[in-house]
Amino acid sequence: MTDLPIIELRRIEANVIKPLYEEMVAEIGTAAAQKILGNAIRKAAIAQAQTFAERDGPDRNMRDFQDLYGLWTKGGALETEVLEATDDTYHFNVTRCRYAEMYKDMGLGEIGHLLSCNRDGSFCEGYSDKITMQRGQTIMSGASHCDFRYRYEGDG
Repeated sequence: MTDLPIIELRRIEANVIKPLYEEMVAEIGTAAAQKILGNAIRKAAIAQAQTFAERDGPDRNMRDFQDLYGLWTKGGALETEVLEATDDTYHFNVTRCRYAEMYKDMGLGEIGHLLSCNRDGSFCEGYSDKITMQRGQTIMSGASHCDFRYRYEGDG
């Protein structure tokens, strides 16, 4: 991994993705372009999570997962309110999302959910099959906050 904050990596990625996405829309239409982009980003999130999983080893747990969140919040990228952080749960709200702000400023608001939000659940898939995520709303889609609810279903 690089020492760059995740938000800066996402900015670099978005600068590369934007002209590719625009060209795909022109050639195959918005729906098909978003489907391709969404699938590619999902696979990238799983692969990234698998790298962290290998680093954290086979005994990784919810506390290890919680420790990763500092990477996404670095530099004030996310302002969060932690509601519960235990060995089995990690519940928090994002009250400010600079990722959403950045994508909107870049003219990519319509695909910000693909570039950022959709990574969250996919990341769980790659990191541990014992961690699940539920989220009912996001700032990216116009809500006042994002409601992250992670649960660890360990062996007891």
